[in-house]
Amino acid sequence: CHLFIGICNPIVQYSYYVLLTGGIVGVAGQFRDWQFAAYAVAAGVFVCLLEYPRGKRNKGTSVERTGQYCFTVCVKSFGPLTRNYYVRAFIHAGICVPGGFMLATILGCVCLGIASLIYLAAAIRGEHWEPILPRKDSARKPVADSINRPPQNPPPRPPAEMRRKRAEDLEGAAYVNPIPVTANE
Repeated sequence: CHLFIGICNPIVQYSYYVLLTGGIVGVAGQFRDWQFAAYAVAAGVFVCLLEYPRGKRNKGTSVERTGQYCFTVCVKSFGPLTRNYYVRAFIHAGICVPGGFMLATILGCVCLGIASLIYLAAAIRGEHWEPILPRKDSARKPVADSINRPPQNPPPRPPAEMRRKRAEDLEGAAYVNPIPVTANE
């Protein structure tokens, strides 16, 4: 389900860092119209909080980021506003417009605009954000006994019926040759 967002994730993931960095440069340098840079800092922090929690995949494993749980709870609490990729596309598009009026934040706004298009394409494909929640340990399947005990013979291992018997039983330890062998051959 998250195929399109998974492929384009670097643009979506790092667009807020670029916006935040451009805003910090604009505010620290006291550029003309530095208020747009202050807006870009606030918008970068907002988008960073929105985008930090990873979504759960339908197939495979979903590995959550360090410290993601508290952000996941916050993002999940807004319900369909943050789960729906159409809404995220319009949020990103709206946030990127004011930052385009200052040179230091233009690159971040372009990245957010591209992220908005990616979210719109993902929403059209039917994708949505699903939170990664902690699993209960009791729901895990019991580990098979063969996993706990490593194999006794090094590879390649013969089939079970062809393996050598114990040395205590010398008569049973000998292999049974399926082809008769004569002394003359």
